[in-house]
Amino acid sequence: MSDVQPADAQRIRVALVDDQALFRAGIRMLVSSQADLEFVGEAGNGAAGVTMAAAVSPDVILMDIRMPVMDGIDATAAIIAAAVAAGHAPPRIIVLTTFELDESASRAIRGGASGFLLKDADPEFLLAAIRTVHAGSAVIAASATRELFAHFDAPAPEHEVPVAFTTLTSRERDIFALASLGLSNAEIAAGEFLSEATVKTHISRILAKLSLRDRVQLVVFAFQHRLTQ
Repeated sequence: MSDVQPADAQRIRVALVDDQALFRAGIRMLVSSQADLEFVGEAGNGAAGVTMAAAVSPDVILMDIRMPVMDGIDATAAIIAAAVAAGHAPPRIIVLTTFELDESASRAIRGGASGFLLKDADPEFLLAAIRTVHAGSAVIAASATRELFAHFDAPAPEHEVPVAFTTLTSRERDIFALASLGLSNAEIAAGEFLSEATVKTHISRILAKLSLRDRVQLVVFAFQHRLTQ
């Protein structure tokens, strides 16, 4: 089941994949009430969500994890893979879960999601999360992502340090280490006696050098390669 609406390039294009019709209706109304957001599509299962995402190219997708036909984990991976194969920037995907520590959320983030939220999150927090993820300057729950991995991910096998990581300067490695702990720009700036603008510049360079989309992916990278402290 899917519903597609016209595009407006001036606003953040938001889509939703969830099997509960009442929840979809509430999110549609919430997003549509915001002048800077546009609700462009919805789907009732993961497979329909993949089709919908390809049709409307949303900027941000809210993705339920547990759905029939195809779950949110597989749908997230499929949507990102399809966008990359087509040469497009993948949408930012926020997975929706009912538990703060959820192994499925951990798997979805490893599959390319940019963060997770509880389904009963405050509406204002949900709207702020959409804007934050779209902006790319910060990511939802990077510290919570780290905690997720600590709870649910088995110890990673030994990995050689990736070649890309060796291109980071000493200062960038220091910033990388702090960001991998889930610290915000403000927290890093205070601890390192830097301005937030300088930290933001360092983070942007780190992400570019490591070919990462956002700070959650930085946390994933650190765990995968055993670069966490």
